[in-house]
Amino acid sequence: MSNGKIYLVGFGPGAQEHMSFRARAAIAEADVVIGYSTYIKLVQDLLDGKEVIRKGMTEELDRCTEAYDRARQGRIVALISSGDIGVYGMAGPTYEVLLQSGWHPGDGIEVEAVPGTTALSACAALVGAPLTHDFCSISLSDLLTPWPVIARRLDAAARADFVIALYNPKSGRRTQQIVEAQRILLRHRAPDTPVAVVKSAYRKKQSIQMTRLAQMADCEIGMLTTVLVGNSNTFMQDGLMITPRGYANKYDGVTGETLAGEQAGRSLSHGLDGWKMSVRERLLRGESSEAIARHFDLPVIEIESVRNEESKDV
Repeated sequence: MSNGKIYLVGFGPGAQEHMSFRARAAIAEADVVIGYSTYIKLVQDLLDGKEVIRKGMTEELDRCTEAYDRARQGRIVALISSGDIGVYGMAGPTYEVLLQSGWHPGDGIEVEAVPGTTALSACAALVGAPLTHDFCSISLSDLLTPWPVIARRLDAAARADFVIALYNPKSGRRTQQIVEAQRILLRHRAPDTPVAVVKSAYRKKQSIQMTRLAQMADCEIGMLTTVLVGNSNTFMQDGLMITPRGYANKYDGVTGETLAGEQAGRSLSHGLDGWKMSVRERLLRGESSEAIARHFDLPVIEIESVRNEESKDV
């Protein structure tokens, strides 16, 4: 194979000041720039003198094959995407197309993924600090993923108390997915759970709606929107959406002193070892595995695993 190269470039939210130096350098080095028409517009001032190939919304695989074909001709190609190209972006499909075509790393065509600030990070920065603790992202697009899979993931994430970033929440044709998502989340979340609805973060038509889970589906939501749903500890104050990191579990918020039974720099008293000790104590008191599981809101198998560990140590 020839010595062409493919840059998979995530250029962030779209604002120039949030684009990495590496993303700029990759686009500057490229002979050919390929991307969705909207993405091309966002970096138009960086494309002078380059061959530009615009593709539509449903032509993702065409972009991949076009990039591969040009790289085989010895060209340097930048396949661009907003956000991080590896997060719901073109990196995955491109690697799939390359591998299915017989390409392997080191075969002559170099591929480099250039990360960028993804939508959930950009949106979070605009509304406060909602992602300070465990979170996940779920796409509501059922164009390629069956709805039962999406619904199962929503239910599991809500039950596990993750902060949840919803990608692709709504489009002109897909209008009920956000309604169904709201219904599923309300099984496990309070109606007043904080929600941030952010459209076109750091772009000219940026808009931010701060709301609650009960009103989430009533907000103005489209394909350029990311929805951030808080967990049970997330709060709103002075227009900010904050998810505590968990310091209140160990420290007095006023004095900063460690709470009784806790030690700075050590696992919580109900960290892994402390939790197992608590389970063993309950078992010794004659509590059933089922009752202990209900207390900790865990599957019975987790309690049984502690029981089994103890029997092995005897």
